[in-house]
Amino acid sequence: MSIAPTSDAPDSTPPLLELARDRATIRLNRPRHRNRIERADVDVLLELLASVEANPELRVLVLTGTGSMFCAGYDLGALKTEAADTVSADPGPDVFERMVDRIEDLRIPTICALNGGVYGGATDMALACDFRIGVEGMELGMPASRLGVHYYLSGMRRYVTRLGLGAAKRLFLTGVPMPAEKLMEIGYLDELVPAGALAARVDALATLLGSRAPLAVQGMKRALNAIARGNPDARQVDDDVLRCMPLGGSPRRVGGLEGETRAGVPGPLRRDYCSPTPTVTLTSMVSVEAPLRTPRTGAADQ
Repeated sequence: MSIAPTSDAPDSTPPLLELARDRATIRLNRPRHRNRIERADVDVLLELLASVEANPELRVLVLTGTGSMFCAGYDLGALKTEAADTVSADPGPDVFERMVDRIEDLRIPTICALNGGVYGGATDMALACDFRIGVEGMELGMPASRLGVHYYLSGMRRYVTRLGLGAAKRLFLTGVPMPAEKLMEIGYLDELVPAGALAARVDALATLLGSRAPLAVQGMKRALNAIARGNPDARQVDDDVLRCMPLGGSPRRVGGLEGETRAGVPGPLRRDYCSPTPTVTLTSMVSVEAPLRTPRTGAADQ
């Protein structure tokens, strides 16, 4: 599935969801406003993410934007309104923070296709994804210190755990934009490609992820995120390990219950849900431009 928008897509709409086989794509679609996220867009994003989470056929999500910029960030007007509303409200994450946390906690792997610059809250949306592929010439801007905005806790945690304390302080406290090459150095980007190659690179990685055993991928993603947050659940990891053990002649036991159904996992467990799809190979994650091929018996990989 191409990450390029369809020719009949409206000029400015709330985020769009596109489905193709085992892949979902969420597209920010306000190019006239540099894909700025409005307050109503957050509710739409939460609904789209819930729809993706509930679909057992999906194996990967791509998050991208329309036009030459990924996203200019969250609408400051909406941010001020929410700040006023929270004065009399119970303390807790605001709606934008909850939405970004939902991206991080999504069951399936996520790829952020950064088709251009990324700013403000959108930088955390991308960081909440499992993989980020950017285009040459893009930059990241974190204007919180220039605007007098104190960032929310889970966003700062993601910056520190993924990029390191030094990089997080440089971006948050100075407010100086960081160019694409430096984003590669600090680990914000997994890969940097020419704009014309972005769709092919994202497609190759999404195809690779979709070919892997979904239970193992989803369980390890959940565990790795929990380790990064400092709160891994050993029992949950043990259950996930048992779920992914090869099926034998006797019924598989999961957490002591035969055929137990867990959230997002069909029961009884099927072999195809626990095993990778044996039709896709890549010589390396870096060389994703290589064509995808089905291995041939007795023939060496060219």
